[in-house]
Amino acid sequence: MKIFLDSADINEIKTYINTGFVDGVTTNPSLIAKSGRNILEAISEICSLVDGPVSAEVAATDYETMIAEGRKLAKLADNVTVKVPLTEDGLRTCRTLSDEGTDVNVTLCFTAGQALLAAKAGATFISPFVGRLDDIGQDGMGLIEEIVTIYDQYGFDTEVLVASVRSSQHVVDAATMGADVVTLPPKILGALYKHPLTDKGLAAFISDWEGTGQSIL
Repeated sequence: MKIFLDSADINEIKTYINTGFVDGVTTNPSLIAKSGRNILEAISEICSLVDGPVSAEVAATDYETMIAEGRKLAKLADNVTVKVPLTEDGLRTCRTLSDEGTDVNVTLCFTAGQALLAAKAGATFISPFVGRLDDIGQDGMGLIEEIVTIYDQYGFDTEVLVASVRSSQHVVDAATMGADVVTLPPKILGALYKHPLTDKGLAAFISDWEGTGQSIL
């Protein structure tokens, strides 16, 4: 399973790219706004740091303007993936850009029916928001299971990109279900490293080793 970092913070991206775990980056208008950067400059810089896909989202909601924005974003770098919302105009935009050879990430997916339409529109990635479904008492990971099953059943090439991840368990569940990608905020990626028994075991090893008086170097 590929891991994308969900961030528009250049320093965060540099830090986590160096771990070797990050296969791509996703951004959105909220993350760009939080960074305080010009979107075109920020996406260009992120693309220069990351070998894999970098999702850059259109800000418009109508088809004609989304197409214009998507084409402009796609020209920034070869690894730009244009992100569009899962609306009727967004799916039309997806079909047009996909037919032109541009990778498209269809975002804000909350049902398997929406995911089916995105795949038929030629989406490279579908981004179901599991955390936001959990927040309203629905089964976010159950949606991932449904989408993976449908895509496998019909051989769709669209990759399932699990978004709105709130815990490391979401990551494990996504991997177990066969999702292709998970996009994580930095705090969740960091949490994957941690377990209290790891810390306890390491402390015991260090204490025992110091008692031997030995040095490997």
